[in-house]
Amino acid sequence: MKRYGVILAAGMGTRMKSTTPKVLHKVMGKTMIEHATGALECANVEKIVVVTGHQSQLVEECLGARTKYAKQKQQLGTAHAVRMAEALLTNLAGTTAVTYGDGPLLSGEFLEQLFTHHENSGAKLTILTAIATDPTGYGRIIRNQDGQVRQIIEQKDASAEELLIKEINTGVACYDNQILFEALAKVDNNNTKNEYYLTDLAEIIAGMGHKVDTIVADDFEATLGVNDRLQLAEANRVMRNRINKKHLENGVTLIDPENTYIESDVVIESDVVIEPNVYLKGQTTIKAKAIIGMGTTLTNVRIGVGVQIQSSFIFDSKIEDYATIGPFAHIRDQVIVGQKSRIGNFVEIKNSQLGEAVKAAHLAYIGDAQVGARANISCGVITANFDGKNKHQTAIGADTMIGSNVTLIAPIEIGDGAYVAAGSTVNKNVPADALAIARVKQDNKDGYAPKLS
Repeated sequence: MKRYGVILAAGMGTRMKSTTPKVLHKVMGKTMIEHATGALECANVEKIVVVTGHQSQLVEECLGARTKYAKQKQQLGTAHAVRMAEALLTNLAGTTAVTYGDGPLLSGEFLEQLFTHHENSGAKLTILTAIATDPTGYGRIIRNQDGQVRQIIEQKDASAEELLIKEINTGVACYDNQILFEALAKVDNNNTKNEYYLTDLAEIIAGMGHKVDTIVADDFEATLGVNDRLQLAEANRVMRNRINKKHLENGVTLIDPENTYIESDVVIESDVVIEPNVYLKGQTTIKAKAIIGMGTTLTNVRIGVGVQIQSSFIFDSKIEDYATIGPFAHIRDQVIVGQKSRIGNFVEIKNSQLGEAVKAAHLAYIGDAQVGARANISCGVITANFDGKNKHQTAIGADTMIGSNVTLIAPIEIGDGAYVAAGSTVNKNVPADALAIARVKQDNKDGYAPKLS
């Protein structure tokens, strides 16, 4: 049976108090709308329609060609929003799930269960419900004497007796696609807000003589939506714990899971150790036996086997096997650090490729450079790569020694095995195996110092 999805994402999200559309706020590195879309994709949905409204262009830019789009120009309720997708789904045979762009915690695995239950039950509507300790704010599930769903009633329209019901509507449901749009045409706005409620479909579809079924969520947190910053923070907490639990179960050591932040797409092999206050972001991957020390942030970084990093910031780069980084290194913009290299404290590397076993132990800047294997970059070395208008390349050969407080003025090449004496400012190429000395001649004036005081 073919599967379709409709994600409602048209609301303004006024309680977020933000110029950013609500569904574009992030939960552990991904926008909420990306989480909602990814969940449907994991459930093998063939066509997804996102119903947009407020700042629709930004939502479409976020998702691109992953989905189709329908626009709700007037905010007339959830049933009206789903009807906006009719032109893209009408007459198609199959099952349609309706979900929400502000529901980032609903997983693909659970949606797969919902689809499968619906398809096997023969129901035309299957509602995802939950048992809430405090059901305030939710629509209540109203059943008849036989336990069959009779209707869903919104809190604002519920009687005092109905408000005592603990089983709530999460808003997520699967429908027979053709019955969905047939029933939507029968929804009216005869309620306190004069809106077209999607929840009315339970009573309408039951009244059409079709089976209405439910599946109760065993994880209430997975059904939570986000309407304000407090709920956004809670969604981040739940997602963080979910991600960390997965890595712990897969053999990763998290010294302090409550203070470890790993985004959704990060991949970590077993036998990695991660210390507290580490942030792992984007498409970061970490190979086995690496140690990521406290205070480190990695964004879109590939970490090799046995790498050790202490209190450093690395972005969009690759650290190869058994290299050591930090503390307090800053590595960014397509850097490759070769195997067994040592990058020490207060070293910044930008847009450079370092060979095997390179040493830059402390207080150096390497920018727009190619550094050969086993080169030694001493304290205070600077590649002067920017002339105020353009960036220039520095090439440092294998087995070179660049002395302390050397400035290499690019473009420049230092040949293999060359030695640049400490304190030199070098602006000409240095041949292989040569010694380069570029210092102002020292002149001592005896007895002159007292005259300066």
